Amino acid sequence: MDSLIWIVGVSALAAIGLAFAWVQLRRTARETVADAKRQAERHLEDSRREGEAKIREAELAAKEKLLQARAEFESASRQRRGELEGVEKRLNQKEEVLDKRQEQQDQRDRELGGREKEVTSRERSAGERAAELDAVLADARQRLEQIAGLTAQQAREELVRSLEGQARLDAGSLVKRIEDEAREQGNRKAQWLIGLAVQRLASDFVSETTVSVVELPSDEMKGRIIGREGRNIRALEMATGVDLIVDDTPEAVILSGFDPFRREIARVALERLIQDGRIHPARIEEVVEKVKGEFEQRIQQDGEAALLELKIPGMHPELVKLLGRLRFRYSYGQNVLQHSKEVAFLAATMAAELKTNVAVAKRAGLLHDIGKAIDREVDGTHLELGIELLRKHGESEDVVHAMACHHGDYDPQTVEAVLVTAADALSAARPGARREVLESYVQRLEKLEGIANGFKGVQKSFAIQAGREIRIIVDSGKVSDDEALWLSKDIARKIEQELTYPGQIRVTVIRETRAVELAK
Repeated sequence: MDSLIWIVGVSALAAIGLAFAWVQLRRTARETVADAKRQAERHLEDSRREGEAKIREAELAAKEKLLQARAEFESASRQRRGELEGVEKRLNQKEEVLDKRQEQQDQRDRELGGREKEVTSRERSAGERAAELDAVLADARQRLEQIAGLTAQQAREELVRSLEGQARLDAGSLVKRIEDEAREQGNRKAQWLIGLAVQRLASDFVSETTVSVVELPSDEMKGRIIGREGRNIRALEMATGVDLIVDDTPEAVILSGFDPFRREIARVALERLIQDGRIHPARIEEVVEKVKGEFEQRIQQDGEAALLELKIPGMHPELVKLLGRLRFRYSYGQNVLQHSKEVAFLAATMAAELKTNVAVAKRAGLLHDIGKAIDREVDGTHLELGIELLRKHGESEDVVHAMACHHGDYDPQTVEAVLVTAADALSAARPGARREVLESYVQRLEKLEGIANGFKGVQKSFAIQAGREIRIIVDSGKVSDDEALWLSKDIARKIEQELTYPGQIRVTVIRETRAVELAK
């Protein structure tokens, strides 16, 4: 019973709890639905508001774009209207100009029409007047012919002859006056030009002598130079071809010879022997041969120095060497290399003043006597040899022509050729530059040596003692002792036939045989 009551009680309590729970759940569900509904309404309201805001923004953006497009359209329209107004204005102006031109053209046409009528009228009047004048002239001509006894053609020819003669007289007088003025101006210009060139040159180089002086440390050296029985002097004279004069001059000996090349070799060799102290025939020959070899290099240096001094580029090495050889050539006592440099300077100075080719004038002036460097070795005049040398070594025809005309053998065709000729004459005519007596003396000695060298078997010859003696060295393999005697007589006979000289000339033929063996 109690259990039943307890069960019924528990069931009742459970039913009451379930009912309470169901009521509570239902209330909670209703609240939840209400909250969800409220949230949905809020979301819906927010969405509606957001949509309205976006719609308003889109409407505003569309309105803004519309306004902007309208503004741009209005601006473009205004600009286009302005352009159209400008075009219209220009068209109106052109139309006005064309209207004015049309009016002017119409006016000119009217004026031309009036003038044409006037000209036609004048032509008609002129034709009538010309006919009247022709009749009058014909009548006058007929009367003049009757009075003068000449036809119109004859009178015309007489008048032409008279006018022609007068014109010839007037033209001749005018030509003579122009020639006189040109000649006077040319002389003044030439004198000024030559004076300017000579003033700029101002050279102090004058003719040289045929002797060289070698200073000695003391007079005791003279005995060593002479050697035992004069053998050292003879050896030096034989090796160099110059005279060694030992006189009373204190502390000095003199070298005499017409050939400056030999004399310079002898001077340098003697100075080295004096400095070395060993003076004997073998040493003399050794030193002389060594100096001769060195002189080839010195000749090249002299030529290069001349080119450097005159600032002349690009010359063939062989021509440079020949220029250096001119340092030891003399013409009437004047050094040929110095003379050539003077001619180059004078010609270049005058060419610069005349606005001609300075390079050609200077180059031709320096090379004008280049043939004298080999005229003793090769047959031909120095002019012919010089022309051949310049063409062989690539000089231009302008330089060759200017060089070839300096003695008047060719007619000058260029201004540079005339300037080189004038410069050559100026350098030679300068006071103190040349001595004709010395030149004739040198030429006589050169001819004396040339006669001896022309015989078979002669190796070399030296004219010494101022031309009073000639020493001839022969090849012992080609000339015997007996033949040497006859050779001296033949040479003496030919000298008598071809040379004019005062006194006597001693002919000495030297035949030397040397045998050399080495002791090992």
